[in-house]
Amino acid sequence: MKKLILLTLLICFSAVTFGQRRVVCCSKPSATRQFAMLASSSTFRMAHKTPTPIHFQSAIGKSVTYKTPDGKESTAYMLKAKKATNNYILVIHEWWGLNDFVKRESEKIYNDLGNVNIIDIDLYDGKVATTREDAGKFMQAVNEDRAKAIINGAITYTGAKAHIATIGWCFGGGWSLQTSLLAGKKAVGCVMYYGMPEQDVNRLKTLNADVLGNFANKDQWINPKVVAKFDADMKRAGKKVYLHQYDADHGFANPSNPVYDSNATKDAYANTITFLKARLK
Repeated sequence: MKKLILLTLLICFSAVTFGQRRVVCCSKPSATRQFAMLASSSTFRMAHKTPTPIHFQSAIGKSVTYKTPDGKESTAYMLKAKKATNNYILVIHEWWGLNDFVKRESEKIYNDLGNVNIIDIDLYDGKVATTREDAGKFMQAVNEDRAKAIINGAITYTGAKAHIATIGWCFGGGWSLQTSLLAGKKAVGCVMYYGMPEQDVNRLKTLNADVLGNFANKDQWINPKVVAKFDADMKRAGKKVYLHQYDADHGFANPSNPVYDSNATKDAYANTITFLKARLK
């Protein structure tokens, strides 16, 4: 019996290599992987109604390509400041991908903040979903090593003296926090819209930025219990988090979503702009 237990433990904690990916059996999934795994649930998929098409064209936004640490490249959407500045916002898209909603929202933030550079990161490497089935597939297919390489490439692209704030929604809400963690001392602020929080207190201790969280009390997944734990974890880590919780549902801030809540969106956006202005002086 003891031999069987030892064999089971040995197998469980063995590292198995598939190509260049290293998988550790029985290890706890990362916060971003936990969120991606929700796409396996039909309830989660069906809760994301098919978005109303948004068509947006910008006179100032442009595509940029930068090198990533994994020897590849990534393409992002950038709004460049009118005057030279080290202030940057890295934007991470929803589970739909880098679509016109994200670009339009970024331009709104760009205009309301003033002189700032905004880079919309593309963690899907060019793929954009128009159906929840594709969105689920794309989200689950994200390779975390590749995602971090895309983010680290963008952080390097901003320059050595950059002051970086991050913002994201849904899938991007969790990755907004991860991006701030990866930005290290460059990080000055993080905004999360109903995204999965980091659950490792030791990792949170390395965070250099305050966090603003816009969450929905009707959210079945990033629910008030998850938010309360995040609040407690941030306190344990000695970090500041400013929470705004609305009587709304997951995805409330996207006008293309049938659960869109205009009042909650206006309040969350106003708080977001105030938070970012204070940290990107």
